[in-house]
Amino acid sequence: MSRPTLLIVDDNERLAQSLQQLLQLHGYNAEICSSGEDALQLVMDIKFDLVLLDLSMPDMNGFDVLTELATYSAPPPVIVISGTKTLNAAIEAMRLGAYDFLRKPYQPEELLHTIENAIEKSRLETQNRSIHARLEESENLYRYLVNSSPDIIYTLDDSGHFTFINHRVETLLGYRRESLIGKHYTEIIYSDDFDRASYAFNERRTGNRATRNIELRLKCKDLESDIRHFEINFITVVLNATGTYGGTHESGTPFSGTYGVARDISDRKKVEEVITRQAYHDTLTGLPNRALFKDRLNVALNHAKRNQQQLAIMFLDLDRFKWVNDTLGHFYGDELLKHVAQRLSGCLRAQDTLARMGGDEFTLLLHDLQQPEDASLVAAKIVDELKRPFLLDEREIFISSSIGIALYPDHGDTIETLIKSADIAMYHVKWRGKNGYQYYEASMNAMFHKKLSMENELRRAIEKKQIMLHYQPQVDVETRKIIGLEALARWHHPELGIISPTEFIPLAEETGLIFSLSEMLLGEACKQMQLWEAAGLLNFRLALNVSPQLVEEESFVSKTLSYIQSHHLKPEFFEIEITENLLVRDLENTVAKLKALGKHGIRIALDDFGTCYSSLSYLRQFPIHNIKIDKSFVGDINTHDESVPIITAISGIAKGFKLDLIAEGVETLQQMKTLHKMGCNIMQGYLFSKPLPAQNITTLLKRQANLFHKNGEPDDALITQH
Repeated sequence: MSRPTLLIVDDNERLAQSLQQLLQLHGYNAEICSSGEDALQLVMDIKFDLVLLDLSMPDMNGFDVLTELATYSAPPPVIVISGTKTLNAAIEAMRLGAYDFLRKPYQPEELLHTIENAIEKSRLETQNRSIHARLEESENLYRYLVNSSPDIIYTLDDSGHFTFINHRVETLLGYRRESLIGKHYTEIIYSDDFDRASYAFNERRTGNRATRNIELRLKCKDLESDIRHFEINFITVVLNATGTYGGTHESGTPFSGTYGVARDISDRKKVEEVITRQAYHDTLTGLPNRALFKDRLNVALNHAKRNQQQLAIMFLDLDRFKWVNDTLGHFYGDELLKHVAQRLSGCLRAQDTLARMGGDEFTLLLHDLQQPEDASLVAAKIVDELKRPFLLDEREIFISSSIGIALYPDHGDTIETLIKSADIAMYHVKWRGKNGYQYYEASMNAMFHKKLSMENELRRAIEKKQIMLHYQPQVDVETRKIIGLEALARWHHPELGIISPTEFIPLAEETGLIFSLSEMLLGEACKQMQLWEAAGLLNFRLALNVSPQLVEEESFVSKTLSYIQSHHLKPEFFEIEITENLLVRDLENTVAKLKALGKHGIRIALDDFGTCYSSLSYLRQFPIHNIKIDKSFVGDINTHDESVPIITAISGIAKGFKLDLIAEGVETLQQMKTLHKMGCNIMQGYLFSKPLPAQNITTLLKRQANLFHKNGEPDDALITQH
């Protein structure tokens, strides 16, 4: 299959090139032009599958381009990507024919999903036009065949009895021609169509000689199908020809009756049903799509307003669906969506509506709520259902769901307001940790916009390289040397100062910015390691914290090794720190990736050990080289008795599995001495050094020989100002 070709229309060259690279990475051909006039000429000369259009351009704005494109024959679909944030601009763009409106800065994943949907919709419309064209050709053929009597041609007397019918009735309906002569037409009319047929045929008594047309279902006899669809044309006529029809009429007496042609349109009706279904249903799951959902919501809202009833809207997003697509492939992603649709359908009543909005997003409409709490019962049931494993091709897939709930009339009284409120509530669940549900609250609007603002600032920070690495030494208290450094990200915000990674890393993971951020920081770490190697100081390992999303990415191993090798560094100088929650997400793939890194000499450290699952089976299966005692245990070691046996147990586990042991968060001499007695020799924490910029670490590395006094206490060169 040829790659779809897209046209990017944007006078911002940098943004256009960035978008072009993104599209090319995802299998699209992409052309760029910077003006509306050029775009219109290109669309005339080249068949594009999609146009990505900016609104603000100097010579001809996006609205003018949309207006002109509307005059073209079968123009490509248009997605508007604009920095204009007013609702009116979006409404105007959609009115002029845009498929969708995305604001800059856009989410790459959202943009790619929108592009995919737009191209698919355009493909279906082209297919439908082709079907309609074939149907029109078929209708022309039918007219020719009618003249050659291929259809059912009949006459009725004044009371509605057959006086003539051709032989086509035998092949189309299964009746013998002779058996119908003298029978009333209602004997072959499908019962549900009696009233319409009677009204139409009885109108001929008014004397109106105009041709009439009606679609009716006719009963079949001894055929596969019980009924067939016919388009029936008939006209009141006065006949006095002899031998044209049966009956007991006196020769020469004018006969008043009905002449008609019944054309079999069963195949056309089937095609129309398919077209209608495609227009209002999701092709993958068979569920109602966005258009049908909004239509049903509109009907439900009007009903609820008239009867003063409550209804609920749920906006559901699958957690970890992107991982399934990226790791296992789109086939598994599609199969998972089908299974999810089935489970969701099982959680609803017959009168409720479940729709797929696109991607991994679903909406639910609950009618006639007796009380608001009823919606939470359904949401809780859905959360529990989707937590159960999905079995796809003998592979267990674990996902969860985030659900936002909006109620009418409490949270809105229009389609757009209710969907938006439910969407905001869903994002609140995402930010809170996923896997749950939440009713909309007015206060969420401010939080939603704050998160969006923070996301935009984070995006700019990555572009401007405001996020840098600090390094915290890992010290062997027996050899009195720095044997490792942990790289820790710090956001140097121009107004807020240094921002901790606990504040921006979760947001980066949620928005997908974690990938570009991690690539930038890994590159910075490799460059710094090059400098230390050139200075003869590289005799330690650098520990890098990695997000579970990075490990789940299919190219994680190759990208990591590529960065290290491109800087001419040995993998043995690097260590990857993972957390325990990664171990339960996809055991088989994670083990394979970590083993691949281990074969190249990269060590694996298990961070925050003891705070999560702490299953010994994971230590046995995973290629882990060392475990890190969480600082929460270290901080309590001299004040809470329960921390001592925990650390003792962790130390025993490390010894039993022949793993190195590192204690984090060591801040006092007493903690250092206690940990040393318990078998832990490698430590890091503010007692030795806080995380420092690279130049400060370089100074420490040069003074390694004199880091401790003879009494065993760290020297001031190592203990930095807190």
